[in-house]
Amino acid sequence: MKAKGWIIIGIVAVLLISGVVIYWRNNIGNRQLMDMNYHFDRAIVRLPNGEVVEGKLTSWLDFSDSDVVQVKIDGKTYLTSYVNVCLIDD
Repeated sequence: MKAKGWIIIGIVAVLLISGVVIYWRNNIGNRQLMDMNYHFDRAIVRLPNGEVVEGKLTSWLDFSDSDVVQVKIDGKTYLTSYVNVCLIDD
């Protein structure tokens, strides 16, 4: 097969694999992609102004190299430190 054909096959393969990963990432609930052991139903977030937000947890994501966590409660996304978040499994 010519080099041009292999390039096209490679691009198609990358696109298919990317699509599967994105689909899987968006359809596994509020669990992380690799860390399938944690599932939480609710979250409480303390904001810098002292306000406390509590509600149904849509999704959450932590970052392995820091203490930052992103939580989505009732359609609103919050990016904060774990110090300000309580994740609850009912």
